[in-house]
Amino acid sequence: MPPSFITDATDDRVADYTNLTDIVLRSKHEPEKGLFIAESSTVIRRALAAGYRPRSFFMAEKWLASMDDVLAEWPDVPVYVGEPAVLESITGFHLHRGALAAMHRPPLLSVRELLTGARRVAVLEDIVDHTNVGAIFRGAAALGVDAVLVTPRCSDPLYRRSVRVSMGTVFQVPWTRIESWPGGVAELQAEGFTVAALALSDDSVTLDEFVEQGNEKVAFVFGTEGHGLGDATLGAVDAVVKIPMAGGVDSLNVAASAAVVFYVTR
Repeated sequence: MPPSFITDATDDRVADYTNLTDIVLRSKHEPEKGLFIAESSTVIRRALAAGYRPRSFFMAEKWLASMDDVLAEWPDVPVYVGEPAVLESITGFHLHRGALAAMHRPPLLSVRELLTGARRVAVLEDIVDHTNVGAIFRGAAALGVDAVLVTPRCSDPLYRRSVRVSMGTVFQVPWTRIESWPGGVAELQAEGFTVAALALSDDSVTLDEFVEQGNEKVAFVFGTEGHGLGDATLGAVDAVVKIPMAGGVDSLNVAASAAVVFYVTR
């Protein structure tokens, strides 16, 4: 299919790409339409390699040659091309990473399906910063975490910024939403997981002490950036785990904490 040149920012053919920087709008628009946006040629290639299907491609003309092999694999998928100013007026930002693609979302697995065969799982409770979500997925992929569960109020792992920060690793780590939370703690326990919350409390144990217990299947729960984990969650889990701090530091960024936990328990 030859490229279609877009000269009008209101062209309905590229409506999927409108206002990509509007988080509130996109967080409703994309899941309802069953799509997400992949940004950069690297991320697009990783999505396609993981089995995701493109709905369309959108890029400046200068990127056509570098994406030629990808476009040749999907000859029936529309390719839209625009001048950089047109792209920026549509998306809301200057595209400098090669290309965009609107991708079809696959159906999410059930929690039970996701946990089949898993031994080490991360649970993200209400983490709203897309950068942190993406960084946690990147750490999970790099350090061999089997699966990630996100609670109902957690940011969308397939939001453009999360995908980009993860460098596309969000496509290779199995994940789904756990709709009941903190009721879902019991669901994890029923599947044989020891559920450990990362938090400070009077009865918390150090990460090293927890690892020495030798639990066969573990789900680590990480809380939101501002207030941490909820009291109901802390009351439901099997253990509260802390990372000992030095230098007067009381905590790490949640993505950094997750990386430490993933590394120590790998």
